[in-house]
Amino acid sequence: MTVLPDEQESSPPLSLSERAYQAIQDKLIMLEIPPMAPIDEVALVESLGVGRTPVREALKRLEVDRLVVSYARRGTFATAVDITDLAYISDIRVQLEPLAARRAAEDASTATREELAALADATERLDVPELSREELMRWDMRVHRAIYHAAGNPHLEDTLVRYDNLATRIFCLFLDRMHDFVSHVEEHAGLLRTIADGEADVAARKARQHVQGFEKAIRSVI
Repeated sequence: MTVLPDEQESSPPLSLSERAYQAIQDKLIMLEIPPMAPIDEVALVESLGVGRTPVREALKRLEVDRLVVSYARRGTFATAVDITDLAYISDIRVQLEPLAARRAAEDASTATREELAALADATERLDVPELSREELMRWDMRVHRAIYHAAGNPHLEDTLVRYDNLATRIFCLFLDRMHDFVSHVEEHAGLLRTIADGEADVAARKARQHVQGFEKAIRSVI
């Protein structure tokens, strides 16, 4: 049986629908459910250990997130991934990622700055060549989500998480063709450090360059 996402001790228990949503979302982002693959509701019910209603509610939310698409009389499928998606997603992220980095640098609490600095330290200690595909992707998401949360704007955070999920899916799809992950991770560490130090202009610039560099790296291997 698949293990559902862990509940944080400080957070209230998640509903079955929310737990199913997070678990299926993870399968889609990490390409455990590949692009254009049919969604097997029965298999998800069995593997997640929840009823059919939570799974269906989760799939409705995932359709809004553009991770699945439903067709009458055909069923539900994971959405496709193509180069047009990359352009559209990058067009949004290149505007909003710098905003989040700037807000975090300007407004984050002392405790949050210390957490970001600690995450920068941990990032610098990573042995990148030894990381598995999944470890690299999950670290990438961890860094971005820490910045979004530090910005202190829940609406901005929700929007960026949605588009980062789509970008990560593209990253996973082309990861095996890419080689220079060390510089990608180093960019994360530098960005976290400038935010922790309150360097708003530098943080915004680094965030923009990071998104642009990601798009360039993907296009170079397509």
